[in-house]
Amino acid sequence: MKIREVKPTVDADALLAGAQFADAFGLDVDGHTLDARQAAERMIGRAPRWIDALVTVRNILVTPFGLKTSGAGAATPRDMIGIFPVISQTPDRLVAGFNDSHLDFRVVVDVATHGLGQQVTATTLVKTHNWLGRTYLAIILPFHRLVVRTMLAQVAA
Repeated sequence: MKIREVKPTVDADALLAGAQFADAFGLDVDGHTLDARQAAERMIGRAPRWIDALVTVRNILVTPFGLKTSGAGAATPRDMIGIFPVISQTPDRLVAGFNDSHLDFRVVVDVATHGLGQQVTATTLVKTHNWLGRTYLAIILPFHRLVVRTMLAQVAA
């Protein structure tokens, strides 16, 4: 199993107009049985303990700034995977994420038939709104890449 960074191929303007950051990671899996919802559930529906610990620390640190600690809330759709509200889904693509005062983000999980298997791609889009959003993004980027790779590996597990 090899996870590789790939060029984002999503239409960022259609999914998050004005996004200033985009990255994508891909993984090939055997068979043709996954749809985007199943891949997203494997990827973001459960997290290793060390990632849960990072999220807990993040939530403690951002609460004084009034930032959301998850996508859950009265104004969000009830359909969620992990802490992320599902914005849209088809068999080939699931889009999750939410908007906050400092930044908006989307996680896009695509599944495409590829030879004898499928390619699962996780794309992250971020649109910052202010200095807090830009600072937050700069601080989490080194962790983000490791977290996305780890979470994507769970799709093949």
